[in-house]
Amino acid sequence: MLDIREIRENPEALIARLNARGGDFGPQVREVLECDNIRRKSETEQQALLSQRKQTSKQIGMLKAKGEDTSAIEAEVRGINDQIAALEQTVAQANADQERFLKFIPNTPHPACPVGADESANPVVREWGTKPALENPRDHLDLAESLGLISIDDATRIAGSGFAVYRGAGARLERALINFLLDLQTREHGYEEVNVPHIVKRECMEGTGQLPKFEDDMYGTDADEAGRNQMFLAPTAEVPVTNLYRDTILAESDLPIKLCAHTPCFRREAGSAGRDNRGIIRMHQFDKIELVQVVHPDHSFAELENLLGHAQAVLEKLGLHYRTIELCTGDLGFSSAKTYDIEVWAPGQGKYLEVSSCSCFTDYQARRMKLRFKDADGKNRFCHTLNGSGTALPRLYVAILEQCQQPDGTILLPPALAPYFGADRIG
Repeated sequence: MLDIREIRENPEALIARLNARGGDFGPQVREVLECDNIRRKSETEQQALLSQRKQTSKQIGMLKAKGEDTSAIEAEVRGINDQIAALEQTVAQANADQERFLKFIPNTPHPACPVGADESANPVVREWGTKPALENPRDHLDLAESLGLISIDDATRIAGSGFAVYRGAGARLERALINFLLDLQTREHGYEEVNVPHIVKRECMEGTGQLPKFEDDMYGTDADEAGRNQMFLAPTAEVPVTNLYRDTILAESDLPIKLCAHTPCFRREAGSAGRDNRGIIRMHQFDKIELVQVVHPDHSFAELENLLGHAQAVLEKLGLHYRTIELCTGDLGFSSAKTYDIEVWAPGQGKYLEVSSCSCFTDYQARRMKLRFKDADGKNRFCHTLNGSGTALPRLYVAILEQCQQPDGTILLPPALAPYFGADRIG
């Protein structure tokens, strides 16, 4: 969440930065400031009453020492205590309201982010490789079904739409990709592999910013008496991996921390019916390799460029044509200050597909998680967090089938992947 001090010191400048995302965030910011004003005023009144009670209590002691009646002044102290208790409740309520309002305000875009209303304003910042020359390319589902790699029908019988069953060489290809991606990031880019739970607590989802705004997109369980889900299937490994350090004070020497994990991801994709819903492009359950970094605030945007390179290396080692775009202010994710999307070419679709999103969240997530480090002066400061897909499996799978398809209907696997699969060709 945002720093209340930054909001308090220059609210209009902050509102202008937020409004670059689209819409008017003024009312939300002013709600937060109203709570802040109530809290600060109540705390000031509380301090004055505490001082008054202290002085009055001294008078009671002096009067009792003289044998005088103190009943009136004791009644005054009880009245002061009641006022203090009421102010404590006001402060607690103002704090709770302020935190609730802050959780619905997104991160401020980096000043250098391109300004725009939507994805049409996202500039291409890099292209790598060339589109393969294919006549009448088949799409991945046609190829996968003809080779017996994927069955959508089997999955529909088991779980409904939005799922897939990988069979035989198709399942082996998925496993080969997972191992290839993990080895690349751990052996060449210095990430520590972690294996984390696939179910997370509500506070973990709030910590990385999925909740409360996007709860309808998530699979939740264990509802409390108010009907609020307390546990969730992880929508991305970003949630459990970043939350490994929630409520933690790290040493400055611990930074940077670089972690990667393979997990299944679960998303309802509410409101996405009819979009990219053929085959495995948009799924309710899919595998992903996630890269997470916890870094010093002075280095976070430089580390974002490095993390982007680690994700791009996946496609370059596989020889897949891709492009990288920078998200404009109107297309940024809720918690992100700066994001790059990597889009791989899918000739069977005739378009690029997002296969990785690499973001710097500044201290936005760290504040929500109370993730800090102790600097050289002994001061506790909030870390900065980053994450990126390294990469999402379904669309990478699509790109391999569609870019590597041969005229005879077989798939010639990239040389870097063949040792993991155990053969250089499928079919």
